[in-house]
Amino acid sequence: MNNSSIVMRDLKVLWHPCSQMKDYALHSNSQDTLPLIPIKSANGVWLEDFEGKRYLDAISSWWVNLLGHTNPIINQAIKDQLETLEHVMLGGLTHETAVSLAEKLVSITPPGLDKCFYADNGSSAIEVALKMSFHYWQNQGQIQKTKFITLENSYHGETLGALAVGDVALYKNTYAPLLMETITVPGPDCYFRQENESWEDYSIRRFAVMEKTLEQHADSVCAVIIEPLVQCAGNMRMYHPVYLKLLKKACLHYNVHLIADEIAVGFGRTGTLFACEQGNITPDFMCLSKGLTGGYLPLSAVMTTDGIYQAFYDDYQKLTGFLHSHSYTGNALACRAALTTIEILQQQNVITNNQQLANLMSNATAEFALHPNIAEVRQTGMIVAIELIKNKQKREAYPWQQRRGLKVYQHALSQGVLLRPLGNVIYFMPPYVINESEIALMAEVAWQGIQLAVRE
Repeated sequence: MNNSSIVMRDLKVLWHPCSQMKDYALHSNSQDTLPLIPIKSANGVWLEDFEGKRYLDAISSWWVNLLGHTNPIINQAIKDQLETLEHVMLGGLTHETAVSLAEKLVSITPPGLDKCFYADNGSSAIEVALKMSFHYWQNQGQIQKTKFITLENSYHGETLGALAVGDVALYKNTYAPLLMETITVPGPDCYFRQENESWEDYSIRRFAVMEKTLEQHADSVCAVIIEPLVQCAGNMRMYHPVYLKLLKKACLHYNVHLIADEIAVGFGRTGTLFACEQGNITPDFMCLSKGLTGGYLPLSAVMTTDGIYQAFYDDYQKLTGFLHSHSYTGNALACRAALTTIEILQQQNVITNNQQLANLMSNATAEFALHPNIAEVRQTGMIVAIELIKNKQKREAYPWQQRRGLKVYQHALSQGVLLRPLGNVIYFMPPYVINESEIALMAEVAWQGIQLAVRE
């Protein structure tokens, strides 16, 4: 079995996510053609194809793999769980692993998040939080509260509710007729700050727009939903933690829920276990997924307060209960992977070690910002983003059709590094087990790809 045989079989039957399938077409003369890489095995930060070529997974396989592929500790934990219970429905039943994980999540998330509701993936967690917030206000008799406030350039998933509260046109525009209306507020994205303006000052200045919106619309709004600190699918744009602090205070004042989408940024990615910690806030809902299971199995959790839980606690016939379910809710194998992932994060001092790795990533990309076609190099914890631009002085972006980021992607694959740029933003979001030489390789290959991409 070799790469080409797998690819030929794949292209006959598989439809890949977030892909224009023609990009993968065999025998195409287009420069935009992408190789489809069949992966046979993986270990640590490395993927290996059927012909023995290795690829450094610089994006944690869409941001899920925190502790390395085929991590022996997580492997063993799943094998042990498999011997006793693989799955049982949580409707009227329970099991020890689901309870233990819920207890652990309550203990490590911001204080006051005392209840855990399981779902299957990140988008599903967003749907749960939106429905819970809306239903809470209905149960409270405030039936006029039906709207949600979201930030421009935000992304919360691709199911219809999650799409509605997002603002990335690439994903949203086609489905606009199917989506509920939301209130979109200009965000604190510090890429647009003025020269010599700090991230903190800009985030404070931008919050004024949010506060005015809350003042005008609070009576009809269920919740504000945000991605704390980093808008990941929104070109890895970043902002200062002061925005979180100001937003939480305002939500309390105007009697509006705050939903924190920590699906991509949770579990150490931003430098703290959860990004909300940097604003010292407790949201009303915290959505978790991706790295929750270390990248092994689909699972998400919505953490919320006992006060919200109590609003649903009633006699069944009154129809105030939260009637939302997933067949694989609280899957035992996924819960065991998640428990083990959290144990490793705690016992192996991963968050502290990540600070050293973040410094290495910063040093490896320090000179990138001097390049005439790089608008900015920005970093929050274990996320580094490099934004390519046509004209640095005028902040003139490359036309999206030119796909400069794609050229970096193609070069990186040829050199054994898996990058998947967001348009013209190259980013690093590697597993936490990456080492100094692998960081150097990742940065060097990206630099080479950028040089090639901007020459044309």
